[in-house]
Amino acid sequence: MLDELVRGTAWNGGLRVFAARTTRLVSELQRRHGTFPTATAALGRAATIGAMMGVMMKGDNKLTIQVKGDGPLGQIVIDANAIGEVRGYVDHPHVHLPSNEHGKLDVAGAVGRSGFIYVIKDLGLREPYGGSVPIISGELGEDFTLYFADSEQTPSAVGVGVLVETDNSVVHAGGFIVQVLPGLSDEQLDRLEHALASMPHVTALLDQGESPESILKFLLGDDVTIHETIEPIFKCKCSRERVERTLFTLGPKELRSLIDEDGEAEVVCPFCNEAYHFTGEQLESLHNRASSELQ
Repeated sequence: MLDELVRGTAWNGGLRVFAARTTRLVSELQRRHGTFPTATAALGRAATIGAMMGVMMKGDNKLTIQVKGDGPLGQIVIDANAIGEVRGYVDHPHVHLPSNEHGKLDVAGAVGRSGFIYVIKDLGLREPYGGSVPIISGELGEDFTLYFADSEQTPSAVGVGVLVETDNSVVHAGGFIVQVLPGLSDEQLDRLEHALASMPHVTALLDQGESPESILKFLLGDDVTIHETIEPIFKCKCSRERVERTLFTLGPKELRSLIDEDGEAEVVCPFCNEAYHFTGEQLESLHNRASSELQ
């Protein structure tokens, strides 16, 4: 089944809503990085949230999420854009902790319960826009709920989940974001809070065959209007040409040092784990070009 992400409104325009099934996306991240179950769940949750936040952007705009907790995972980094392209990595992919007190994967223990979440948005302006919030739980759903309220002044509810088998395979992944717009009545707010409190876990709904749209309707009733449906996919921007340009910018001195010390170079993209190998002859060519630029 293909992944799916929907964007819409609900309750006569009083809510902005997003929901996603990201099982294939998270599976691809797991395959590329060889993540262990707890790391898969944490990276997958962040990627799912990133995918939904990406479609909040317009045109060529994009965003980067950095989750910098004090847990054993280290940093989680996610890039996403407005057309559903997502990539990401975690510093320490081989992290798997004992289950928490609820018998679930201990994402909070892996991420850490202190630190910060940073969101950097490239809006095509001279300088990117950035916001940050402290990590309050490490489960990520609550942490991004705080981000929207604090950094974007948009009351929101974020739910996200990843179900991983012991063999590291991803069974289900997905999530939702519900944002309150001006004009929602107190009665509607109470109704929303009750619906959120009684809602089953996202992965349980996915396991029952619910789609992103039907998850929103399960939560909010039939007054949900979908404005856009896309397929979120893994896509990395790296290429041999980009890596070659990066090596070129080292300059002749650094390139000469690299040639003399190692005789060759291999550059691995942190987002996709693709390795780009450069022979000594290829490095010499780059060195000669860089030297000629200085003359």
